[in-house]
Amino acid sequence: MRHTLAALVENKPGVLAKVAGLFRRRGFNIESLAVGITEKPQISRMTIVVDGDDKTIEQVTKQLNKLIEVLKVSDVTKNSVERELALVKVNATPQTRGEIIEIANIFRGRIVDVARDSFIIEITGDEDKINAFIDLMRQYGIKEVARTGKIAMQRGSKALE
Repeated sequence: MRHTLAALVENKPGVLAKVAGLFRRRGFNIESLAVGITEKPQISRMTIVVDGDDKTIEQVTKQLNKLIEVLKVSDVTKNSVERELALVKVNATPQTRGEIIEIANIFRGRIVDVARDSFIIEITGDEDKINAFIDLMRQYGIKEVARTGKIAMQRGSKALE
């Protein structure tokens, strides 16, 4: 089963390498990893998606908590808001531009760049929504895709602190 872990870590050089190294040494594959600064400049938040059963995830969480630079780890798989961002560069001919714009609007995407022969479309949502949009764009010819990976936050007033 896929699990989403949120970790608060010190915002210092080498912390990401230590966390990734821990996963590598244990033989776990990170499916998605997103890192960004929090409301406190000295702390970063990592959102890590990893595949494993409950026992495996418990072991990973314990190992992460042993790292000095890791301040808090929480499994946010359940009862959370999850989003991903993708930029999709797609071929756009004069004949297909209208269709592509319509599809982007249906998916609440935004066209963020227009070139003579292509669009770059920004889309946010869950993984299924992003995948469905990309599948629809394949018929027009995808030139490039960049995805952030999943970020997640627990619903309600509870916060990872």
